[in-house]
Amino acid sequence: MAKKRNIIVGQSGGPTAVINSSLAGVYKTAKERGFCKVYGMLHGIQGFMDEQYIDLSTQIHSDLDIELLKRTPSAFLGSCRFKLPEIHEDAEIYEKIFQILDKLEIEAFIYIGGNDSMDTIKKLSDYAIVKGHDQKFLGVPKTIDNDLALTDHTPGFGSAAKYIATSTKEIIRDALGLTYNDKEAITVLEVMGRNAGWLTGAAALARTEDCEGPDAIYLPEVVFDIDKFLKTTKDLLKKKESVVIAVSEGIKLADGRYVCELSGGADYVDAFGHKQLQGTAAYLAGFLGAETGCKTRSIEFSTLQRSASHMASRVDVDEAFMVGGAAVKAADEGDSGKMVVIDRVSDDPYQSAAGIYDVHRIANHEKTVPRSWLNEEGNYVTEEFINYIEPLIHGNYEPFMVNGLPRHLVLKK
Repeated sequence: MAKKRNIIVGQSGGPTAVINSSLAGVYKTAKERGFCKVYGMLHGIQGFMDEQYIDLSTQIHSDLDIELLKRTPSAFLGSCRFKLPEIHEDAEIYEKIFQILDKLEIEAFIYIGGNDSMDTIKKLSDYAIVKGHDQKFLGVPKTIDNDLALTDHTPGFGSAAKYIATSTKEIIRDALGLTYNDKEAITVLEVMGRNAGWLTGAAALARTEDCEGPDAIYLPEVVFDIDKFLKTTKDLLKKKESVVIAVSEGIKLADGRYVCELSGGADYVDAFGHKQLQGTAAYLAGFLGAETGCKTRSIEFSTLQRSASHMASRVDVDEAFMVGGAAVKAADEGDSGKMVVIDRVSDDPYQSAAGIYDVHRIANHEKTVPRSWLNEEGNYVTEEFINYIEPLIHGNYEPFMVNGLPRHLVLKK
């Protein structure tokens, strides 16, 4: 009897506002291409190893459900942060994974995630080759950090950038309304970004004809000098009553310490050895308050920047759907050990297309903001940076509203 053509998809790492649009793209394209069943692993590869998975046809019953899924934030299937060991370190884990794949008669394994998730695709595809397994392994890019190599940008980044720029603009407006009572005030915004400052740089988009934008932007690509930071802030206070500064959570001092560690933060370390970063803005706001005598406040966008589907960019939602479908197409045509990428075809008008690259050229390689896209002082981004990011926030993807609130598709177990 012929082997069934089944496919399985999982989500991994930090969720985004559009990660489920990629899931929708996988499901719809798999059905269109004649795959029998589309399984979803619950909580990524970690849940899969505990045989936690579902038939997605029990969750998605119509095109309306697909549209609702595209508008639902977070990871519909549940996510994880699990690092597969090297093959030579624990072959039993790989044997278990492939036993489950064989039991489910899986032809293609699709994983939606960022850098660490592409490491999973790399290892599984390598093991399949060594042991002669015929499953195909494809990665779908996802990360608000925009730090994956070879792709022009990543799904999730555009919507997060749109949220950050919009929120920055609103915070600036709020701060200006209070300057009469507060006299001089400083606001420090903390944006996600461990080693890459793409998201923090997006705050510059708030500089429009009706808004001055943030006064300074600090990215982790440049060593943070706290004395220069203080001088820049004091110089700004001589010119204006309200100062708004955006900083990446991962800015570091010359000795390699994260700024947030100055207040005792960053103790927790995840499975991939990443320190949990928080408190950068709070520390700097306190420091500036003590040094200038001004009223200060810190605002940490935290998970809001990756879960704000009501602010999703249409470009972002559409591209996320595109790369999900492209991964299924690639697997169906025999590709494996690769990741789908977004190629920028044109800037004016903006156009993109899906491409595909060997995952070995992407996994564990981090794309950071070019130094030339920052000013000489290292405290603001250039027009080239803004021109790169601006098309990615275009268009809206309105949520389905019920009684004044957005409706989401919820997993039913």
